[in-house]
Amino acid sequence: MTKIKKEYIEKLILDAKIALKKCETIHAVESLRIKFLGKHGYIHQMIKIMRDIPPQDRPQIGLLVNKAKEHIQISIIKRKQILKSICHSNLISEKIDVSLPGRNIEKGSLHPITLTIAKIEKFFIRLGFINVSGPEIENEYYNFSALNIPSHHPVRTEYDTFWFDPIRLLRTQTSNVQIRTLINKKPPIRIISSGRVYRSDYDSTHTPMFHQMEGMMIDKNINFSHLKEIINNFLKNYFDGFNDLEMRFRPSYFPFTEPSAEIDIKWKSKHWLEVLGCGMIHPNIFYNTNIDPEQYTGFAFGLGIERLAMIRYGINDVRIFFQNDLRFLKQFK
Repeated sequence: MTKIKKEYIEKLILDAKIALKKCETIHAVESLRIKFLGKHGYIHQMIKIMRDIPPQDRPQIGLLVNKAKEHIQISIIKRKQILKSICHSNLISEKIDVSLPGRNIEKGSLHPITLTIAKIEKFFIRLGFINVSGPEIENEYYNFSALNIPSHHPVRTEYDTFWFDPIRLLRTQTSNVQIRTLINKKPPIRIISSGRVYRSDYDSTHTPMFHQMEGMMIDKNINFSHLKEIINNFLKNYFDGFNDLEMRFRPSYFPFTEPSAEIDIKWKSKHWLEVLGCGMIHPNIFYNTNIDPEQYTGFAFGLGIERLAMIRYGINDVRIFFQNDLRFLKQFK
């Protein structure tokens, strides 16, 4: 029995050594110490069963157990010292100079297009207009036919419009929201809608994708003077109440409005700049959406977000809005 116990003790010491070599942290060594030397560890369990050993064998076995305990304790201390030394070396090699200034984390900013949309929306929402949206993939009816655009009109060709098939296309204007609203809602109506539109064009003042905003107001006895007053106040507000802002309504043609006008301004420039198109909603639009044009009238306007942003911020190339150049974007805080 003594021989068996001696072999068991020697194996216990060997197992402890092997386990200690695998410990990579002080925490792992401490867990191993508890496993072998703790209150419920292997050594303590051996001491408890010594009462079952014949009295003449107890001194020899007890000596072996004590030596095993001492041996494991020394091995644990040495392993902790080795790990502490490795940790210290790593701290020296990876030390941080706490006196160095911290890294500057730059705050982001809104894109100038986003800022422009927000400023315009804020003005019209204060006048009671509701912000609505519509699909960018549209069908021919909502984008053209319902807006009184004839089948032979050049904007329907593939040179101006991105078509998926004979019916579906990428919308060329936010006016599709106007039609969808008139079909689903009856007057009085005050809405604005902003979003991406698509046309086959690309140069310093045009991109295949750009942003538009559509506005529409319909009620009884709405006339052109209401349109002029709202647009006049809007432009003065957008250009920060610039008192010397010159503005003119120039007669124009749009299939969906009659009469129609384009609005030009002079702002920090000697030249007239076109900023938006507008007009009284054409009676055919009301017929297409089952609204009585004898009872209701209204106006609509559409403007290019990029164009207004370019004028406000003094930008001469629309393509820079989409180049993600941080040097450009950092200017808008």
